[in-house]
Amino acid sequence: MYKLQKILIVLGICMLSANAVAQFEMPPPAVVVMEAQLTELAPSVNVPGTVYSRYDARLASELPAKIAWIAEVGTKVAEGDTVARLEDITYRLLEMEAQSRVTKEQARVTFLRSEKKRLESLAENNLSAKSQLDLTTSDLAMAESDVAIAEAQLGQAKVAMYITEIRAPFSGVVTERMRNIGERLSVADEIIRLVDPDSIEVIARAPLNTVNFVKEGDVLELHNDYRDGEGSIRTIVPFGNPQSHMFEVRLNVDPEVWTVGESVRLSMPTAMTKEVLAVPRDALVLRREGAFVFRINSDDTAEQVNVMTGLGAGSLIEVIGDLRSGDRVVIRGAERLQDGMAVDVGEMAGASGSASQALQ
Repeated sequence: MYKLQKILIVLGICMLSANAVAQFEMPPPAVVVMEAQLTELAPSVNVPGTVYSRYDARLASELPAKIAWIAEVGTKVAEGDTVARLEDITYRLLEMEAQSRVTKEQARVTFLRSEKKRLESLAENNLSAKSQLDLTTSDLAMAESDVAIAEAQLGQAKVAMYITEIRAPFSGVVTERMRNIGERLSVADEIIRLVDPDSIEVIARAPLNTVNFVKEGDVLELHNDYRDGEGSIRTIVPFGNPQSHMFEVRLNVDPEVWTVGESVRLSMPTAMTKEVLAVPRDALVLRREGAFVFRINSDDTAEQVNVMTGLGAGSLIEVIGDLRSGDRVVIRGAERLQDGMAVDVGEMAGASGSASQALQ
């Protein structure tokens, strides 16, 4: 009887242990996957570039005058807004003087026209000498010419008054003040710098041996230490410097991503593109014996597939091995996997996404 009790107790303990083990069994590891895809890649070289604004102006004075007011650095302005104002009292007086001269000359023209009409009437009745009429006609022509000159001088005075205000030629941000209130300027002295941060481009100089593999409209990968992105080629200057053997390329980029003055590197193709099977770089597991990826089969088990790598572009890299387009490969969580292990497949990352983006 005692032995039977011992056996029952041992069996009970075993059952409890089995239940505990089942209860605390680790769930399958979670992974993020992406499909291998056929895409066109080309060998490339990284070249340095810089982000510039297409509209970057140092505005200067067109008049000799003192600065009465100037916008603060950081001020956002629209096209046509005033960014600096010159003292204008002298130019106001010149405008008044020019206006008075026009009025004076117009009065003289009015008088001479009346006089000419009177003399013509007298000449019809032989009551006036023809020479006197000719003299008045000549004086009238000269007076009309003087009116035109006076009106031109008035126009110049109005222009001078207008340009006492320095106006923004485009929308942008004041980035620098070269002068301050009260300083006297000469013609062409720079006052203020205005930059449009929304109209930007990357300017880079690339080796001449890449010029035949790019064209306007092509999209190139950009990156620096802080971010990745892309830009479309706006224009190519296909003429190399004899010393550097480089040509210039300009790309339109997103102002929401890049900032004027940033240094970037862009990938320039050095050969024609070819269709390859590619996976995200995050899918590669590198070991001393070689590289491999984990393919997720239809039953959500991981299969180790040995691969060789080829061309790379951005986040994608060519792989050569027992993979097909559409195969699901692990891009996050592969470091914990073993061949044949069951996994918990999370949401699939986008075709151009990365592992970090997929887990956000």
